[in-house]
Amino acid sequence: MEPKNRNGRLTEYNTPFIEQRADPYILRAEDGSYYFAASVPAYDRIALRHADDLFALARADEKTIWTRHAEGDMSLHIWAPELHRIEDRWYIYFAASRKDDIWRLRPYVLRCAGDDPMRDPWEECGQLQCADDDIYSFRAFSLDATTFTAGGQRYLVWAEKVSVGIQISNLYIARMETPTKLATAQVLLTTPDYDWERVDIWVNEGPAVIKRNGRIFITYSASATGEGYCMGMLSASGDADLLDPQVWTKERHPVLSTDREKGFYGPGHNSFTRLPDGRDVCVFHARTYAEIEGDPLYDPNRHTMLMEVRWDAEGKPVFSYENMLHA
Repeated sequence: MEPKNRNGRLTEYNTPFIEQRADPYILRAEDGSYYFAASVPAYDRIALRHADDLFALARADEKTIWTRHAEGDMSLHIWAPELHRIEDRWYIYFAASRKDDIWRLRPYVLRCAGDDPMRDPWEECGQLQCADDDIYSFRAFSLDATTFTAGGQRYLVWAEKVSVGIQISNLYIARMETPTKLATAQVLLTTPDYDWERVDIWVNEGPAVIKRNGRIFITYSASATGEGYCMGMLSASGDADLLDPQVWTKERHPVLSTDREKGFYGPGHNSFTRLPDGRDVCVFHARTYAEIEGDPLYDPNRHTMLMEVRWDAEGKPVFSYENMLHA
């Protein structure tokens, strides 16, 4: 076996874009600049980077804009922050638990008090609220909330575990009333049906949305956070009733998974952004080695990677390590 350093075995493909940043999210703003957010290894804060150029994010200064509470809600496991511009305001969706109940994960919201998310103060909006007649959403382990619009409506997609049995993590969708509250009850999008979604733990999580030619694609991550972690995909027509589970098609096989030859292990929890020339980019994390000591969740070496998304003749996104991008 080759010796393992912090980056494992580097190949011509797997040089990290940003080291030790998991669950990466990159937003291209209306002015063409880029913002970066991700889980930090200590899981104790939310930090942002900003740059005029996508690749400059790798060298950009990182600013902590919020720190976990000392006790109570939002005091542990600060995970997967996403920055969104909604109704001319900046919002961050993230998950957090409690020191006295470490797996009580729930989705929370921050709102920027001004127009500059790097300089202006952030205020806490509390936990995401379910619809008034919904007695199920956000009652159990729930995280990885993302939002998108279609047909003039805004939707939320998130992961939540069923509250009995072996605690399977599913993906749900609902329409939003406001940036902090749902308008409808949850609808099940996908549950771990296949063997590649059931490695060590039965998991669907980390949804990300990309649109093209009137279709909506939702990628998601499956299985435990080790080598078996991988990405699946759902798709639907943008003019369909997105709260009808029957309009969604689920791919039978993962669209991105471990490739030992090229040095990618456990790829997943992605987001999407776009280059100025219109090319789509998949932003994801992966390790560069397989052998993990202890709990994979606390191994810090999940690195942010960039991959150009190509499109096939059927109009589906293609994810290939041959199309990696480097700073």
